[in-house]
Amino acid sequence: MLKVELAGRRKRGRWMDAVKKDIQRVKNKAPAEVQITAEQLLREAKERELELLPPPPKQKITDQEELNDYKLRKRKSFEDNIRKNRTVISNWIKYAQWEESLKEIQRARSIYERALDVDHRNVTLWLKYAEIEMKSRQVNHARNIWDRAITILPRVNQFWYKYTYMEEMLGNIAGCRQVFERWMEWEPEEQAWHSYINFELRYKEVEKARTIYERFVIVHPEVKNWIKYARFEEKHGYIAHGRKVYERAVEFFGEEHVDENLFVAFARFEETQKEFERVRVIYKYALDRIPKHQAQELFKNYTMFEKKFGDRRGIEDVIVSKRRFQYEEEVKANPHNYDAWFDYLRLVESDADADTVRDVYERAIANIPPIQEKRHWRRYIYLWINYGLYEELEVKDPERTRQVYQACLELIPHKKFTFAKIWLLFAQFEIRQKNLQAARKIMGTAIGKCPKNKLLKGYIELELQLREFDRCRKLYEKYLEFTPENCTTWIKFAELETILGDVERARAIFELAIGQPRLDMPEVLWKSYIDFEIEQEEFENTRNLYKRLLQRTQHVKVWISYAKFELSVDGPDRLQKCRQIYEEANRSMRNCEEKEERLMLLESWRDFEKEFGTDSTRERVRKLLPEKVKKRRKLTAEDGSDAGWEEYYDYIFPEDAANQPNLKLLAMAKMWKKQQVITEDDETLPENGPPAAEETTKQSVEAAASPENRLTTASSRETAAEMEQEKTYDDRDDDNGSSSGSEGEEEEKKGGERKESRSSEEDKE
Repeated sequence: MLKVELAGRRKRGRWMDAVKKDIQRVKNKAPAEVQITAEQLLREAKERELELLPPPPKQKITDQEELNDYKLRKRKSFEDNIRKNRTVISNWIKYAQWEESLKEIQRARSIYERALDVDHRNVTLWLKYAEIEMKSRQVNHARNIWDRAITILPRVNQFWYKYTYMEEMLGNIAGCRQVFERWMEWEPEEQAWHSYINFELRYKEVEKARTIYERFVIVHPEVKNWIKYARFEEKHGYIAHGRKVYERAVEFFGEEHVDENLFVAFARFEETQKEFERVRVIYKYALDRIPKHQAQELFKNYTMFEKKFGDRRGIEDVIVSKRRFQYEEEVKANPHNYDAWFDYLRLVESDADADTVRDVYERAIANIPPIQEKRHWRRYIYLWINYGLYEELEVKDPERTRQVYQACLELIPHKKFTFAKIWLLFAQFEIRQKNLQAARKIMGTAIGKCPKNKLLKGYIELELQLREFDRCRKLYEKYLEFTPENCTTWIKFAELETILGDVERARAIFELAIGQPRLDMPEVLWKSYIDFEIEQEEFENTRNLYKRLLQRTQHVKVWISYAKFELSVDGPDRLQKCRQIYEEANRSMRNCEEKEERLMLLESWRDFEKEFGTDSTRERVRKLLPEKVKKRRKLTAEDGSDAGWEEYYDYIFPEDAANQPNLKLLAMAKMWKKQQVITEDDETLPENGPPAAEETTKQSVEAAASPENRLTTASSRETAAEMEQEKTYDDRDDDNGSSSGSEGEEEEKKGGERKESRSSEEDKE
């Protein structure tokens, strides 16, 4: 080997000498035109694999001297590596393993000890060290190493596992148990306890395993560990011990840290022991204490249990308990969610005893709205109403019902608002209990504290049902003192007197009512008064009422109603009176701004004349009907800018004096157009035509050519131009039958007939 190394050195020396000679031969030392970078040199060297050296030749050691030389060199290289970097533990391990391969256990042990001095917290180093000792069957040395390891690093579970496994494999059960005990003092993770328990069970030490479980559930107090403990007892046939473990677990966790898995396991345990009543009690106990969102699995198992072993009642109880649990969660989350309380109460009323229902009602009504505003109390007050009705109708306890109503009325802030429904229900309850004086006292208190329309109406209806009419009169008087503008109350009071047959009193009430300075619905009151007089067949009084009403208002419906009344009264001159009312109404409404109301009156008059009138009266009404004209007007926005145009319909009445110039202008324009047509026709007649026609034509032409007519024509053209600029269009409404439009059409038809007759005469000539 030494000879080979010397030969290699000689070759490298010769190569270096050759390179030096080549350098000396180079005379031009200027830079080359093409430069080569170091990166290119390295890439080419990599591509050509110039750096790869052939593997060293295998050597065969034939004698002890070569072996010692090899060991010396190898140890020297290991020591050099360690000296370069002492913290690289892999170098130490390789060195020790190499010594172990040479059966140099003492040297390997020395290397590991030196390595531990460098880094005694390296887990791999301890494991390799102990592994070498165990391979070489140095048991005491291995024990010594494990003891040192678990003393220095007690939280490394791997050391404990290896140590206990070694002792158990050696059959040293007591020593293994001792190691486990030392380990348990450090309260390791759950798997370590399970390893200890399994170790004891492998040697049939059940009592010791139970003792370990007792310590285990204290160190790791989790539900799954208690369940494992109970299953351990059940597996080994200790049923009483297992039940006791479950009971201890329930007591240990209490009501604050309950878990559904514990109760599910407990119930399944009892189910396997055929203790179905105990299972049912466990499920109900758990459902009463665990929040709904945490008890899904519990509900599922309970339902399955009832389906397997329960009857129909039991299954219904499961469903009810589930819904009850849900409502409990809702009202706990938001106690002022009164809709949830209503659903909850409906559920418990259908399937619970009276004490339970009362308890839920008391909890519900304890959640008083925080703000004293009526809108916040509207839903809450129905809890009291339902409570009172439940006590009266279901429990049949009148005294408790009375207490409920009284407590509710004491709670409501009557100075700010009240609830008439509560007062009325309380009074009706007392009447059902045949305590009329108490009912009247309640209603009197209500009216005295907080008079309301609903309270007064309810009290009056109550007295009406009792046929106490004098009391009703007094109540109506109080009611009208409280709200004199309420027309409905006046009408009801008058109706009461009418029913009792006191017509004069009813009429006096109506007179008082219409004399009030302010009324909420005066039109209803007047109508009721008029209907009252018509029912009494006092037609003269009715006419006077209509006249008095028309002095206050000129509404078109009043006129139409007046006319229909006159028409309905039997008499020889009823048509004349009705027509007279229509004419009077038309005269009074000429200055009315609402043209639609005037049109409504004329249409009603037209319908009347169609049914009862003559041709002349119909023609007269037809001439009064307006023309319907479509117009356009400018729109202006809020900021004053132009918003465009809009179309609208307007009505032009022939009787309207303000519109007469326009109507005259239109009529004159039509006359001029007609004269033009006649002139054209006369030009086509022969010379021997009728002289009268010629004279008429000449007169018409002269009249048209006169200066006045020319001015009229010019003014009509200017007016037509102005109307075009205003974008006003004259649309004749066929339904209204405008007089001027129809006359123009008739004239045009006559002109056409004349033209046809003249053309036929010419053909004959």
